[in-house]
Amino acid sequence: MSEQFASPQAPPTRDRIVAAAAQLLTEGGRDAVTTRSVSGAAGVQPPTIYRLFGDMDGLLDTVASYGFASYLRTKVEREHAADPVDDLRQGWDLHTDFGLANPAFYTLIYGDPHPGEQRTAAREAAGILRGLVHRVAAEGRLRVTERQAVDMIHNAGRGVTLGLIGTAPSDRDRTVSDRVREAILAAVTTPAASTDTEGGTPADPASAARHAIALNAALPSSSADLTPAERAMLSEWLGRIASSAR
Repeated sequence: MSEQFASPQAPPTRDRIVAAAAQLLTEGGRDAVTTRSVSGAAGVQPPTIYRLFGDMDGLLDTVASYGFASYLRTKVEREHAADPVDDLRQGWDLHTDFGLANPAFYTLIYGDPHPGEQRTAAREAAGILRGLVHRVAAEGRLRVTERQAVDMIHNAGRGVTLGLIGTAPSDRDRTVSDRVREAILAAVTTPAASTDTEGGTPADPASAARHAIALNAALPSSSADLTPAERAMLSEWLGRIASSAR
């Protein structure tokens, strides 16, 4: 049956192509997803793929988002922990669990990075991570800047997950992920009970940096009557204070 006269109950052509490519990826990895294999599995002509997705990389980006959709939905819709650091901990575990359960999708998204380029799914996941880190910053519990915390957590989590994927299941040690997670969280956050009297005086550069990071995180929502130039200057000053402890 031609595409033009397909049954109304049949999935749209775009959805068939994405589903076919996802199945091929799951069964055979990235090398199994070719123009010929996808068009054959989806029952379309090869030019249809390029008309709908631009090129194969466009199709792969859509497939990555398709495979990542349920994971991202879980991260967005889950009930967040009262402690923002526990939220980061849960987010790390969800990330690792997804990678081990869906190694082909995970490797497609994170396994072949190119400078300045990022899959749509990876950008969405990074946005969620930035939100989690911002909660920690707003409570004054970051030891480093928000950007540094995001980079450290993201790079460590990705490296651990790819390492576990590349290890034979019989040889995998999931406690490696737990240990790296706790080491990274200890490096970028402070304990919930930490206060100026327990963790340092206001003269302590580390304490001043944590307060600066927290104030910088709250600045966008502040109702203070500051001009854009004043806000930019204050943000720059706070950034310098945040960096002074390192």
